[in-house]
Amino acid sequence: MFVISRNTAFTYQGKRVDTKQIGRELSVRYVLEGSVRRSANQIRINAQLIDAETDVHLWADRFDGATTDLFALQDEITSRIAIALNVELIGAEAKRAPTHPDALHYILRGRAALSNPPSRDRYAEAIGFFERALALDPHSSEAQSLLATALIGRVTDQISDTAATDLTRADWLARQAVAASPRSPHAHLARGNVLRAQNQLDEAIAEFDTAIAFDRNLVGAYAQIGQCKFYLGAIEEYIPQVERAIRLSPRDPVLGVWYGRIGLVHLLQSRIDEAILWLEKARNADPAVPYIRSRLASAYALNGEAERAAIELTEARRLSGDDRHSSIAKLLKTGETGSGYWGVPKIRALYEATYLAGLRKAGMPEE
Repeated sequence: MFVISRNTAFTYQGKRVDTKQIGRELSVRYVLEGSVRRSANQIRINAQLIDAETDVHLWADRFDGATTDLFALQDEITSRIAIALNVELIGAEAKRAPTHPDALHYILRGRAALSNPPSRDRYAEAIGFFERALALDPHSSEAQSLLATALIGRVTDQISDTAATDLTRADWLARQAVAASPRSPHAHLARGNVLRAQNQLDEAIAEFDTAIAFDRNLVGAYAQIGQCKFYLGAIEEYIPQVERAIRLSPRDPVLGVWYGRIGLVHLLQSRIDEAILWLEKARNADPAVPYIRSRLASAYALNGEAERAAIELTEARRLSGDDRHSSIAKLLKTGETGSGYWGVPKIRALYEATYLAGLRKAGMPEE
């Protein structure tokens, strides 16, 4: 991204200058402006993103914090703004209609498609754009990384009709991307996602750590590290990692998935009321993700709400790309990520005592 230096930007400070004029003078498409106010030991920052060509406000947010640690506050606000702009700018750029579309245009459109809650249609749309980008630029590591991420995403979200093929291709694409661009955070993120789906969890964590080292605002990597540690038995580290991701990206397109992960931890630890609260938030945010529905079905059943449990279980079966929710045996064989893996013995025992017990009460047969 082409960014004007702050020394130049500050020449407009305190001046009543039209945003379109700034755009013309600096040859920029967007302007980020804001204000800072302080009261005692509290600070409030308002920020807004403006299209310099149309003078339309695209995004705005407010950030509050204490001044006791200004450096930490500055880092967090900077990260939150960077993450938010990443989503907003991708969407804005993808809407532009170039005369001669190139690989970057299709990459942006694919990323814009992925910036919506996951669903079968959204994944298909994003994958189609990334395929077109690769057709125009077969050596684009960015297109390879993002296509791998989309393919593995629909596998782990249980909405792929070709899971084995998707996983194999995602693996190849991620390897190619890392080899071609070893300093690319998206390449390492894609490789980490593949390794996580293959249950190579320690190796996946290493890839996510590398991705964060190259881009500390790659918020999805934090959440994925939490999930890997969860399956390795560190269940107490799961929620803090996901909460960090939510704090840094409160409007993230996969917010529902993150809510669902918090709900799962509460479910596995038999905190049923909290589990229902978070899983209902997850369902409302991402209604097309099957495993959110099955977890909610289990929680409702354990809470004695048989009718609601049956409705959610029916939806899980309808939304799945396979028949894993038809019986306990098939679910155990397939697993929630399609690999039949349920974590270390400690985690598997928790699944059996709560999640699977709830599904049995919801009416899922053994065979």
